Amino acid sequence: MIAAGKPSSATIAPIQLRAEKLPFIPNEFHIAEVVDERVSQKTIGTLVPPFTTPALPPAAQTVDFQGGAVLAITTYLQQSLAQNASLRPITLKIKEYQVTETPGDKGKVNGQVAISVAFELRREGKQIHLLDYKSGARYIRSSHQLTVVESTLRKLLNGSLEYLHLWMEREAAGNEKLAKGLQVHITDHLENTEPDTLFYDPNQPLNFSDFKGRRPPNNFAASIFPGLSYESTATMDKGIIHIKIHVKVYALRELTQIQDNARDARTLNHEQRHFDIVKVAAERFKQRIQPQKLTIEDYDSMIQYEYLKALWEIGDEQKKYDADTSHGISSAGQAKWNAYLDEELKKLGVYPSSGLTSSN
Repeated sequence: MIAAGKPSSATIAPIQLRAEKLPFIPNEFHIAEVVDERVSQKTIGTLVPPFTTPALPPAAQTVDFQGGAVLAITTYLQQSLAQNASLRPITLKIKEYQVTETPGDKGKVNGQVAISVAFELRREGKQIHLLDYKSGARYIRSSHQLTVVESTLRKLLNGSLEYLHLWMEREAAGNEKLAKGLQVHITDHLENTEPDTLFYDPNQPLNFSDFKGRRPPNNFAASIFPGLSYESTATMDKGIIHIKIHVKVYALRELTQIQDNARDARTLNHEQRHFDIVKVAAERFKQRIQPQKLTIEDYDSMIQYEYLKALWEIGDEQKKYDADTSHGISSAGQAKWNAYLDEELKKLGVYPSSGLTSSN
């Protein structure tokens, strides 16, 4: 409260916000912290002290909240706003909270109050800006009626809280800024219905009819250039982000080529293993994008990074595979890679598509 009825020379007492029960109960948030970011944090403004001679009004005096703005607002929130600490933690940042008074006509006092606050969500160790709120009010009071100052300050603060409440109620279900968690749903593309693209299917290893291209380059017996891609979409439902990832391990049919005199099990196995290398990388990629390894804030960029990592892995493995097997000529090298890839596919839950464990 504000001291009133004092002579004009009296010092105005600090403002104390009067506790009241607000007419709404937050279901989506609680105010976890109040931060003062005003340029001047030592005063809430200037007030005209009580006076009895309208022709000679006293000079305005600086005034502050009892205990300072942060303590006053924090105490008021604790006493007036229902708080559930299990809900989203919100930081209230005070940008401006100012009252300014000047003497008016006929012994009256003109007052102006302004408020500007920002609300941020504290999540995963970061502050996420949600919204800004600005408002203001004017009043005219008698020289001795100081209670209107506190009530106006309180009403503006209440208006910012109610605005936040209504915004949260409207946005909580579908705004990613307010997401409470995420789930990842991964599917593999297995349908081979596209005439120009062959997709990896662990139950259907390569066969000679898959080689649709013309003569292989550089007089190789056969060639295949498998690749990895993914498609993703994200939707939000009841505060949870659902990320759908559709993974494609594929080869372009026109680049899948074989010499007529190389149509044997040895050549087929070697090319299948090129396909298997991409599948292994795809499965590792899927493991690295599970929900517990992603953050709500950066999940999209994290998935993209893991995808690039998978591509780098594929490039390195393919080069090493051809070097170790001399492009399928080395029986010992081929056997080693057959055993390695079969083991990796088993560990990753993929039945070896070649069906030729440790074969040459």
